[in-house]
Amino acid sequence: MFFSEYRARRMRRNATIRRMVRETHLRVDDLIYPMFSAFGKGIKKEISSMPGIYQQSIEHIVAEAKEVHELGIPAVILFGIPEHKDPLGQDAYSETGIIQQTIRAIKAEVPELQVITDVCMCEYTDHGHCGVIKDGDVDNDATLQLLAAEALSHARAGADLVAPSDMMDGRVAAIREILDANGFSHIPVMSYAVKYASAYYGPFRDAAESTPQFGDRRSYQMDPANRIEALREAELDVQECADFLMVKPALAYLDILRDLKEHFNLPLVAYNVSGEYSMIKAAAEKGWIDGERVMLETLVGMKRAGADLIITYHAKEAARLLR
Repeated sequence: MFFSEYRARRMRRNATIRRMVRETHLRVDDLIYPMFSAFGKGIKKEISSMPGIYQQSIEHIVAEAKEVHELGIPAVILFGIPEHKDPLGQDAYSETGIIQQTIRAIKAEVPELQVITDVCMCEYTDHGHCGVIKDGDVDNDATLQLLAAEALSHARAGADLVAPSDMMDGRVAAIREILDANGFSHIPVMSYAVKYASAYYGPFRDAAESTPQFGDRRSYQMDPANRIEALREAELDVQECADFLMVKPALAYLDILRDLKEHFNLPLVAYNVSGEYSMIKAAAEKGWIDGERVMLETLVGMKRAGADLIITYHAKEAARLLR
């Protein structure tokens, strides 16, 4: 093809023809909305670093879940802020824990909404790490037992999917085994297969009150410089019978999304994390960018890179624009 016989601008002349030839589509069905459930009543506390996102007690969570469902968003993912934290994060796997209560409340009022639960210990431990501490580091195999118990307690409470985010070796297999042994073979595992030790998580740690009290998480989350390792991590989770694979964060790791899309045939999830959300919100508030356009362009970029689903704090505003 040569100019002037071929002119690429013919296909961009107006909004209708651009829509007709558009290659990548962002849909409301692609979105998953994160929610932070806090112990107590009458709580609706905006997270200062995440405008529009709240820590909420269960009655407010249920009200927002109804709003999410009415917007056509198919699923939420739940994170918990318990009343008490301890070295073993016991609220995480208690039958009366904050997430277990929240699951039951949502499913009672909005049964069609898919409830995904984050399976990790960092929100529930007093030290802020994702498992049992031994000799100053997380004990991988001891932590597997607690993660499995947590996932089982979520399934018993009515969760539709469980999503382990801890990055312990072998956790998908441990969760799959305990679910299958207790009559929950139908519950999918959405694995945070590729989760980097990222600076983009800062606002989330405010939201979930999960900042480590010592050290950091680089002994179990991935080095941001590593690409081939991501394929190894994902392959392990595929072998352990994960039903979904996830890449977290998304924006700085679009190449990893594309790699996983090309190597595996499981549904692929991108987590549009708190720092990515907050940067757009802060720049929009300053008037430096068109917040809505940048938000949609960012989400489309994740879809174009290969994501089938996107966990995003923008889900509600995106859904309103896409309807």
